Amino acid sequence: MSTAQQPDPRDRPARLAVGVVGAGRVGPVLAASLQLAGHRPVAVSGVSDASRRRAALMLPDVPLVPPAEVLQRADLVLLTVPDDTLPGLVEGLAETGAVRPGQLLVHTSGRYGAKVLDPALRAGALPLALHPAMTFTGSAVDVQRLAGCSFGVTAPEELRLAAEALVIEMGGEPEWIAEENRPLYHTALALGANHLVTLVAQSMELLRAAGVEAPDRMLGPLLGAALDNALRSGDGALTGPVARGDAGTVAAHVAELRAHAPQTVAGYLAMARATADRALARGLLKPELAEDLLGVLADGAPGTPGTSGPQGTEGDAG
Repeated sequence: MSTAQQPDPRDRPARLAVGVVGAGRVGPVLAASLQLAGHRPVAVSGVSDASRRRAALMLPDVPLVPPAEVLQRADLVLLTVPDDTLPGLVEGLAETGAVRPGQLLVHTSGRYGAKVLDPALRAGALPLALHPAMTFTGSAVDVQRLAGCSFGVTAPEELRLAAEALVIEMGGEPEWIAEENRPLYHTALALGANHLVTLVAQSMELLRAAGVEAPDRMLGPLLGAALDNALRSGDGALTGPVARGDAGTVAAHVAELRAHAPQTVAGYLAMARATADRALARGLLKPELAEDLLGVLADGAPGTPGTSGPQGTEGDAG
């Protein structure tokens, strides 16, 4: 039996040298997460002052270098740039000979699958699309949020296991998305997450205008419960005046918005119409109540029932 001292696992060399092209909110966070899994960030590129500060915060002592040099140093390269920039970046790197055969090239765009990396594939790179379904701040808290986060994964079949393994190492949950479904997948995420921010911000502004001192504290429990109910029950979680068919209350809402926040009227009407359609289809909105409601939503014009006087708020609950 050998008495030789076994090496400490913490002393093992990192399995992959990781580079980041585009030090926005996502790249440094993913590189930091991979570092926790035993990989070694070796280079990062960033143009703006904010990117450079973010890289210094999340990846201290990792040198800032041009994109081509990132690829020269790294075995695994994270291309974390805006969607519209990605195709040109990939083509440019491939044309200049920066891509090395056998190099893992990972982009984090939700819109694109693996085909956007075809120029690099022809140069011998191994293309992976790993999109975290998460909103990022670019700070250390994001690393913790990756635990249990779903990643939209698209890659050639022979690289599927490698792609899924990287996601799992970052604490995420891989979800396979077919190449042709990437645009629809990304549309769905943007519809839910991006528009949610707008709706919440508008709601907070209106509450402040109504004299509420802490709109965030008021909305937190309500929106948290609404989100939880929606994720559990879908359309079955619909509540409020539209789902109930309270045309007078909805008309009063429109009148208030026209008076205090006219820029929100179009969005309110559009979302209310979509809600009415779904409530009708689910059987939550009674057809006999839908006609007056849809009349209000058709144009939001003054003079519909409940738009004037105290009666406009009758039955307004939840």
